[in-house]
Amino acid sequence: MSIRERLSGNEATAYAMKQINPDVVAAFPITPSTEIPQYFSSYVDNGQVDTEFVAVESEHSAMSACIGAEAAGARAMTATSANGLEYMWEMIQIASSSRLPIVLALVDRAISGPLNIHCDHTDAMAVKDSGWIMLFSETNQEAYDNMIMAHRIAENKDVMLPLMVCQDGFITSHAIENIELLEDEKVKEFVGTYKPEHYLLNKKEPIAVGPMDLQPYLMEHKRQQHQAMENARKVIADVALDFEKMTGRKYEFFEGYKLEDAEYVAVCMNSTAGTVKNVVDNLRENGIKAGLLKIRVFRPFPGDLIAKALEGKKAVAVLDRVPLLNGTGGPLYEDVVSSMFTQNIMVPTINYSYGIGGRDVTEDQIHKVYEDLQNLKDMSNPYRFLGLREN
Repeated sequence: MSIRERLSGNEATAYAMKQINPDVVAAFPITPSTEIPQYFSSYVDNGQVDTEFVAVESEHSAMSACIGAEAAGARAMTATSANGLEYMWEMIQIASSSRLPIVLALVDRAISGPLNIHCDHTDAMAVKDSGWIMLFSETNQEAYDNMIMAHRIAENKDVMLPLMVCQDGFITSHAIENIELLEDEKVKEFVGTYKPEHYLLNKKEPIAVGPMDLQPYLMEHKRQQHQAMENARKVIADVALDFEKMTGRKYEFFEGYKLEDAEYVAVCMNSTAGTVKNVVDNLRENGIKAGLLKIRVFRPFPGDLIAKALEGKKAVAVLDRVPLLNGTGGPLYEDVVSSMFTQNIMVPTINYSYGIGGRDVTEDQIHKVYEDLQNLKDMSNPYRFLGLREN
């Protein structure tokens, strides 16, 4: 029987980590993820886990410690946000290229500068193509559930890639919601024991981790990373099916909310989906066929499935919680449009930059998105901003 509780997203994440009981957690505090290692350190202190907790001097050191631990054969975890993830950047690449299934809790926050400690997705998008699996979480429940599934995905022998579970800073990380927790024994059985095939402390198989990799081999190794990311699609689906059997909670690559017969569709990730759902319900009551496509798995990007789900719609709006600075739209927009193009699916699709630096995302703003979709005629400039004060 599930355990009903009221927890913040950070506390739910730390609780999942407690139930997983990893071998090593290395972390350095940064708002708004600080509470995760703070809560977890209390579990270490009172003996609820036997994890080796490493209080490092920087985020770069945190990821370095996780890499060393994972390479040695241990299960390692960490947490960070924004500038902390940027400080890890070199080691983020090394973790992936070394095929080390580290799990990172990323509490999404704007990257400086100017300094801002509130939510947007600039941190996650900065590492989107670094070879990490990326799961996004609308609610505290999803953040907890994604964390429980994370190791099963990352450590699969056909994957062996690091994974980050993303949630919105302050919006879910600090907000308290009702949540259903699993019993410790169920989590322990579901996650299983980490049994790496290759690791540094195996005296029967001397290996090197992170060696020089020059022209004769690097392309092939990068191709192997690509294949591992492709393999992750099946593993993610299989793990989600097992999780559904255990909990009754169903997770797919994306959630379609009143999507099947929708004419006008918004595509987004994380907490904004809850606001969009309310607007969709309101529009449906007024006879407007609105729908939502909420992406849960951002890497590997399920482009073919998303394209098929959007086929035949009258108009689509992709919401990117990042600034539009490259002249061709946000990262989510580019992925969605590219996916539709390769499937020969042509639907008018516009892009909104919204919620930057934690700016409130209101139902009135989302209503404006659907209003624009219903009156969409001019596609000469599909790149737009939502919620600017001058508007």
